[in-house]
Amino acid sequence: MESVYFGAGCFWCVEAVFLRLNGVTEVVSGYMGGHIKNPSYREVCTGSTGHAEVIKVIFDPLVIPFNTLLDVFWTTHDPTTLNRQGADKGTQYRSAIFYTTESQKNDAEKSKSHVATQYWNDPIVTELKPAEVFYLAEDYHQHFYDNNPEQSYCAIVIPPKISKLQQKFSHLLKHN
Repeated sequence: MESVYFGAGCFWCVEAVFLRLNGVTEVVSGYMGGHIKNPSYREVCTGSTGHAEVIKVIFDPLVIPFNTLLDVFWTTHDPTTLNRQGADKGTQYRSAIFYTTESQKNDAEKSKSHVATQYWNDPIVTELKPAEVFYLAEDYHQHFYDNNPEQSYCAIVIPPKISKLQQKFSHLLKHN
């Protein structure tokens, strides 16, 4: 098993996407990249802690290669908007890959270069950094979309991302 950390806006959205992939065994929401210890959601939301909302993706690379996770990452958010995804604004919503191995770093750099020249008209602003201390988000954030599909943010913002995932990556989805 391997792990990687992705920031791509609100972690509720990112978690909902990656939980559906075959070969992903666990997705955990949390915070990374800031300057205070044990930040709370309320603190991170102010943008003053420097943390990004991220997900920890634990995956089996024999089932879903890291490069495939990168394809999903680049496709299901906009990596060209600095500190913003849709209506969510602030450094906590930045696009980021926190890698756990040199191989992941190299693959992410190659993938970022490829995506920048092939799919986006604007520059990619995604930061690539080694994984830092991961702070687990509060319990109610874990599997938030699956536990709260009727919540207005979930009902409006997340379904289009899942629809895009289903359209472009149906062959990668878990069969429940």
